Amino acid sequence: MMLVDLLVDLTWELAQGTAELEIRSVAYDSRKALPGTLFVCIDGFSTDGHLYAQSAVDNGATCLVTGKPVQVTGNVTIIRVSDTRHALAGIAAKWFGSPSNAMDIVGVTGTKGKTTTTYMIREILEKAGRRTGLVGTVANCIGHERIPARRTTPESYDLQEMFEKMRDRHVDAVAMEVSSQGLKLSRVDFVPFKIGVFTNFSKDHIGGAEHPDMEDYLQSKLMLFKRCGQAVINADADMAGIVAGAAGCPVLTYGIRQPADVRAEQIVTHSDHVTFRAVTPWFVTEILVSSPGLFNVYNALAAISACGLLGIAPEAMREGLSELQVPGRAEVVPTPGKPYTIMIDYAHTPDSLENILQAVRGFTKGRLISLFGCGGDRDRTKRPLMGGISGRLADYTIITSDNPRTEEPEQILKDIETGILSLNAEYTVIGDRTEAIRHAMACGRSGDIIVLAGKGHETYQMFKDRTIHYDEREVVENLLKEMV
Repeated sequence: MMLVDLLVDLTWELAQGTAELEIRSVAYDSRKALPGTLFVCIDGFSTDGHLYAQSAVDNGATCLVTGKPVQVTGNVTIIRVSDTRHALAGIAAKWFGSPSNAMDIVGVTGTKGKTTTTYMIREILEKAGRRTGLVGTVANCIGHERIPARRTTPESYDLQEMFEKMRDRHVDAVAMEVSSQGLKLSRVDFVPFKIGVFTNFSKDHIGGAEHPDMEDYLQSKLMLFKRCGQAVINADADMAGIVAGAAGCPVLTYGIRQPADVRAEQIVTHSDHVTFRAVTPWFVTEILVSSPGLFNVYNALAAISACGLLGIAPEAMREGLSELQVPGRAEVVPTPGKPYTIMIDYAHTPDSLENILQAVRGFTKGRLISLFGCGGDRDRTKRPLMGGISGRLADYTIITSDNPRTEEPEQILKDIETGILSLNAEYTVIGDRTEAIRHAMACGRSGDIIVLAGKGHETYQMFKDRTIHYDEREVVENLLKEMV
């Protein structure tokens, strides 16, 4: 493909060489540069791609796209742009033939509920006979092929490459988690979102390499609703009015408490599901969601709203929502022969921990045992909040490690403990997560529910000097074998 064709949707200037150049490949990792490669210098979390410009040229790159001056030797064209991440997104879209233009793409953003909502949308669309793709935290899916996910929203080049594979497999609808980082870092630039969904907004992703403050976090979320064709907004959520005001498109609302276009009435919660009547502009129908909790009513309303805008019939919605199981979200782990239940959930924020514990509290016949930790290199202020939430809602709390990353695990545990110390709550601190789970299982009695919160679908644990394989399902299975 010719360079000028790749740059057609961008504002750029020629700093060196010629734009009449044939490009044979595109890369943003200098190690993947080959003869004839266009190399885009982007700033990463740990390093700056401009530092590897010469390495890319040495490997054969014939064109560099830069956002600042670089000193290189060799016969190379240099294109200057104001934002190399935006440029990478535009170049990647052109390189792969703008594959997302052939699909109905539903982007879901918010602090909580993105994963479950996208799974619900995908399940409904499949029941309606659509060929679906999924992009998100747990996995990326092309039809029924499951591809491990490295991050919630892939880098723009990888995302466009995935869209190309979806197009080649005749995918016509995609449910996609859109993270605040994905929006802020231009990973979804040039993606034509037909529908953008806003689930909720609360404190998360503040600090470190994420967002400096809540305002930056909010403004990043708002970017989705300035570029989508139709907005779907949770009317009961904090910032709902701000999101609706910022939307540059028609708005459809859903909710329970506030007036909304799509509403849930006659809600009945059960131990393993929830039922309600969905009242929509298109139909009124009874819905059963195969996961418990009021938060799943909101997720289902979001999915119903998006699918309703796509013209999906209520029969597909009822069938899809009744059969759904999302990995690591209120997931019950088999414990044959044991009198207690173990549930794994990804809850890792104050709101999400409160949601899952409140939901489980409603159907626990024995004690509710809460086991959780907090991630390192993340917002420290949420740690005591989560300690307090567990202390209030659980009968017994076990504070343990999550992903300490570069922080000292003991300090994270102390931060959490400050939130529970002033409560008349029963708790213990066990830093080793496996030992903590062993302790919870040893304590379990008839009718108890043990909630392992924070890891969810994750199959790893991150420390300062290493990342280890860690799947809580396997941990529970192995501990059960030891107990025989």
